[in-house]
Amino acid sequence: MRRFVIRIFLFGQSSGKVGGPPKLTERNSEEGGSEICVPENLGFLSGRMKADEKPRWGLVSPSGVAYHFGTSGLSVAVATAVTHPLDVLKVRLQMQLVGQKGPLTGMGRLFLQVFKNEGPRFLYLGLTPALTRSVLYGGLRLGLYEPSKYACNWAFGSNNVFVKIGSAGFSGAVATALTNPIEVLKVRLQMNPNLRKGAAGELRAIILEEGVKALWKRVQPAMARAATLTASQLATYDETKRVKF
Repeated sequence: MRRFVIRIFLFGQSSGKVGGPPKLTERNSEEGGSEICVPENLGFLSGRMKADEKPRWGLVSPSGVAYHFGTSGLSVAVATAVTHPLDVLKVRLQMQLVGQKGPLTGMGRLFLQVFKNEGPRFLYLGLTPALTRSVLYGGLRLGLYEPSKYACNWAFGSNNVFVKIGSAGFSGAVATALTNPIEVLKVRLQMNPNLRKGAAGELRAIILEEGVKALWKRVQPAMARAATLTASQLATYDETKRVKF
């Protein structure tokens, strides 16, 4: 019987035992060849695959995709909740003196000015849409990466670094395109502390006054940024895991 080693790289997957890799068993198939039995608890990939067989879509587990989406979205939401005050301050810095000329205010001084004028509540303006976007964006950006990479492997029979870059870029661009309306709403709320109608009321006002297209303003540069950022992050992370020290 042939002996071989197969490595599976998954985001957040683990076996039943802490600290040990999932066990893959090899046995003779009825046709006379050898096949790999992938445990069901791997989530994203489950089923049976021959040693020399091309990946099949039947091996993709919906529960695994849901697992990646849920854990990715939750982790990004937690990070967003912690760093949201910095995001509000970043938006205020970017939007100061829009269309005007004059000296710009530094981050420290701007923080003190806004904190004095608006109080500590300004630090969490737009938190509801920010958390909503983080769950969807984070879940889509990271959750689509493995299925996209698997699809490329299935279609082209390759899983090199360029496939990983393309898969990650695609995931980031799609995630941004789908969640851009929430990003627009979040920025509007962060820039207008006196709004009393809340996130739902502001969303309704944008649609009625500016049209649905306003929710996708400047989505092209946002998609390009997200694609570049996601490709550099996930592809680097995935390749780094393959390095042996």
